[in-house]
Amino acid sequence: MFEQLGLIGCGLIGGSFALALKRAKLVKRVVGYSKSPSTTERARQLGVIDVAAPSALLAVSGADIVLLAVPVAASEATFKAIRHGIGSDALVMDVGSTKGDVIEAARRGLQGQLGNFVPAHPIAGKEVSGIEHAEASLFTGRHVVLTPIKSTLRSNVQRASQVWGGIGANVLTMTHEEHDSTFAAVSHLPHLLAFAYVNGLAGQPQGERFLSLAGPGFRDFSRIAASDPVMWRDVLLANREQVLAQSRAFRAALLEMENAMAEGESQALEQSIERARRVRAAWQPGASSSHDSQQDA
Repeated sequence: MFEQLGLIGCGLIGGSFALALKRAKLVKRVVGYSKSPSTTERARQLGVIDVAAPSALLAVSGADIVLLAVPVAASEATFKAIRHGIGSDALVMDVGSTKGDVIEAARRGLQGQLGNFVPAHPIAGKEVSGIEHAEASLFTGRHVVLTPIKSTLRSNVQRASQVWGGIGANVLTMTHEEHDSTFAAVSHLPHLLAFAYVNGLAGQPQGERFLSLAGPGFRDFSRIAASDPVMWRDVLLANREQVLAQSRAFRAALLEMENAMAEGESQALEQSIERARRVRAAWQPGASSSHDSQQDA
């Protein structure tokens, strides 16, 4: 059991982590901080945190486990803000959707305490954000990816794995390069496409009429376009090289099908559709099916 969780970012993911630790009896006290004092106070009123800290530094002071649940673009500033409050034995984790940029931010921000840091990414979320939607079961049966670096102490990797496993998550370990290329393909690009599709539809003169007649197909395809703009702006920019590489692969596949349509090549078009149908039918979503949403701090 941990004595104190220092929670930076009292939103959906951070709040759910705090509730999950409490439910599993893995922590005695939670001290939280958010950029917005009203958010921090709301987290206290809801019982997600026990103490509302006036600063990130004070939230981590005395904590033996620290979680950063902030937008990835805010990582470096947050690491710098808490560096002098991190104890020598404290376990420090983040929950960012990209890892390469967060690791670089940690190198600059944590400096000599980099061994305490275990980069983490829980593949969990909702389409709604905010502390009001936090729930202790959010990570149950979901994947959590750890991407430790050479500087990370092995003992802290083990502790991180035990913590996430203790709240019901399935823990995987990979390099940050593998992580960022994987999630560019299966999460970041789908969000980019959903945003672009909805904008393209709504921007047409008859866009409103089209939307008024949209049914389940539109609902299912466009669902993730309702995700948080600030979070996804940061994710797409942070992982831009990998996302753009995946976008080029998508464009090639789309062009192939467009050409088949333009030329009236029914067999080629059917084969493309059948190939996609087989891949989708064989896919087993398992625990990774609900990372299409908010990771709000």
